[in-house]
Amino acid sequence: MDAHPHTPPLSDKSSQTVFRRYIYMMLMGVILMIGVITVLSSPSNSQTSRDQVYKDLSVFGEVFERIRDNYVEPVDDTDLIHSAIDGMLKSLDPHSSFLTAEDFDQMKERTRGEFGGLGVEITTEDGFIKVVSPIDDTPADKAGIISGDLIIGIDGQNVVGISLREAVDLMRGDVGSEITITVQRGEDAPFDVTLERDVIKSWSVRSDSYGDVGYIRVTSFTQETTPGLLRTMTALREQHGKNLIGIVLDLRNNPGGLLSEAISVTDAFLEQGEIVSTRGRNNSSASRYFASAGDISDGIPIVVLINSGSASASEIVAGALKDHERALIMGTRSFGKGSVQSVIPIGADAAMRITTARYYTPSGVSIQGTGITPDIIVELATIENLDVVTFREEDLKGSLENQDAPDTGTDANQGDNQDANQGDNQGDNGGETPIRDYQLARAVDLLNGLRVFKGALQ
Repeated sequence: MDAHPHTPPLSDKSSQTVFRRYIYMMLMGVILMIGVITVLSSPSNSQTSRDQVYKDLSVFGEVFERIRDNYVEPVDDTDLIHSAIDGMLKSLDPHSSFLTAEDFDQMKERTRGEFGGLGVEITTEDGFIKVVSPIDDTPADKAGIISGDLIIGIDGQNVVGISLREAVDLMRGDVGSEITITVQRGEDAPFDVTLERDVIKSWSVRSDSYGDVGYIRVTSFTQETTPGLLRTMTALREQHGKNLIGIVLDLRNNPGGLLSEAISVTDAFLEQGEIVSTRGRNNSSASRYFASAGDISDGIPIVVLINSGSASASEIVAGALKDHERALIMGTRSFGKGSVQSVIPIGADAAMRITTARYYTPSGVSIQGTGITPDIIVELATIENLDVVTFREEDLKGSLENQDAPDTGTDANQGDNQDANQGDNQGDNGGETPIRDYQLARAVDLLNGLRVFKGALQ
């Protein structure tokens, strides 16, 4: 005979009830544990404070249970909990969020320099999905998406008010598949753009030459950025030798990336001094980063180009080089993201991204919400050659000839036509193709002007 009476098998309804109570108890256990930690770590460890925390957590547990019981459609427990955690983090600031295992893997892929998608860095602002910047040579860049665009629709679905995570999920898809996004640009009427999803390979450093001016484009700060910068600088030195008169460091539409890479890139152009400091909630968490000896450019002039798409790590580089008077900053005011996010693993495969500090330029200035203001403001513009009629001394009837003038083999009017076609020394890529990028052309002109001025003083 059994020592205890036999228990009949549970019905399906009873099993479901037991399971739900088990889930509820587990959830409440986790909530209460968080509550205990919160109360113990709180500066005000009073009984009133503890009671209020437990009361609020009890409300949360009740809401969770009622959603599971009464929502019009069944909801997944894990999705519900993850959404609650994500909402808690998102309420802090636009840059804090919960990372599922898939999100965490994709973030690691981006920092390694290769990932899938449209090639656009986005954030949330007043309920809108806002483009921070497109990545060079990606579907978004080729389709003409620019910094500041608002994405208000995805495949016909209104996305105003959705979370950043939801927007990213909607934009994901198989490589080669199409997606149509509705874009609001300024006060213009919304328009649709159809893109084809692709594997995004972020070559974070590219280079070119404009006469004796070296051009270095940094599109993002990944693990490959510093090695790419060093290779690029070596190649420019081999190409130009001692004739290299300056560097244009293009950080426009660079959304940022790894703090360590921003520090390393800045260090490459500085001999000494502070690069950036970070200050968190506690003084003990403050950090300061300094440059080591050695300037890979040997002190030649540098112009840094920035715009409203230059964010975070880009602003660290621009701010440090500006404060140390190592570079002239040109373009338009940067994005203004002056906070540092830490990625903290949670459990076996998830993580949380949370803002843990603000960063400050060497002069002790925070750029949060204000950005880096260029030394020379140059707005985005297009270069257009005007067809104008010129009239000079040599065009006057009976004017005296210059016996010492060199024979160019062309008449005066032909020379004017050539000037009209080629522009006024717009930094012409080795004398071949005029620069159509107005901000870049002005940077190249500035460096050429510095060479002329330096020569005049010698």
